[in-house]
Amino acid sequence: MRPFKYTRASDVSSAIQQLAANPRARFLAGGTNLLDLMKEDVERPDELIDITRLGLSQIKLITSGTRQNGVAIGGLGKNVDLANHPLIRQNYPLLTQAILAGASGQIRNMATNGGNLLQRTRCPYFYEVSMPCNKREPGTGCGAREGINRLHAIFGWSDQCVAVYPSDMAVALAALDAVVKIRNAQGQERELPFTDFHRLPGNEPEKDTNLNHGELITSIELPLNKLASHSYYLKVRDRASYAFALVSVAAALELQDNRITQARIALGGVAHKPWRAYTAEKMLIGQEATESAFQRAADAEMAQAKPLEHNQFKVTLGNRSLVRALQMALAGSGS
Repeated sequence: MRPFKYTRASDVSSAIQQLAANPRARFLAGGTNLLDLMKEDVERPDELIDITRLGLSQIKLITSGTRQNGVAIGGLGKNVDLANHPLIRQNYPLLTQAILAGASGQIRNMATNGGNLLQRTRCPYFYEVSMPCNKREPGTGCGAREGINRLHAIFGWSDQCVAVYPSDMAVALAALDAVVKIRNAQGQERELPFTDFHRLPGNEPEKDTNLNHGELITSIELPLNKLASHSYYLKVRDRASYAFALVSVAAALELQDNRITQARIALGGVAHKPWRAYTAEKMLIGQEATESAFQRAADAEMAQAKPLEHNQFKVTLGNRSLVRALQMALAGSGS
């Protein structure tokens, strides 16, 4: 690990200003991903700004008068507290399931909600500094494109990068239409719909998100919905314990007389960002909630996949996983 300067921020404004002043500075919260990357010499910050004492950890109702509009999640809250909070378990069980599927208990105790969104890919070519990687060093090439790409993308990839995004929590947030609230060094705040927060690789695979340097995730907001009783998070992986998804599915349905009035589906392990399955969602609206309807929607979504040499299996796996997750959501497994 290379030498770096360490400071502990005392308030939100000064923390953001300090980060903005140094292009090579990074925020340090849980450190569950950043420190690993530093040890592997993938990330090379010369300054770490500790933001663990800034608060921003509350989970609270968003209200307008007497009306409840959703729930706000502090960016520096811990994953373990989010997964187990009564407001989340009752109103957004899909998110609880995804977080509990995502990592070991020890990591959930350390990892922050904002930091979870900023995880970088676990592509082995990204971690191996002797190999070419446009994400790590733009312009060097993509080792995985013609290499061993069993774990890589089947949607949205480019010739520059075929890596996948690893978070489980983020897949659920994508399905739940979350909004990310962000503050900059001038004290200005902006909001990003969750589906716009992460990026596809395009010609700039080094950019994982649309968060600018010198900005901080202050909170994540979840709008009120009627999806809780018919939602399910399915994760398929090589081993049952502490592994990233080959394919995951966050599925949620709103029903009226067994007819689908709303559908929310997002896939993990298949793209550079949580992949919102808009084609499948549109096909399900107005349909009776049956296995045949689920299969037609899955077929239409997965028909858009573009597998690589070694991950053709993900197309079939994704199809079956999507149908299975919808079946489990229909059964009320998320309640």
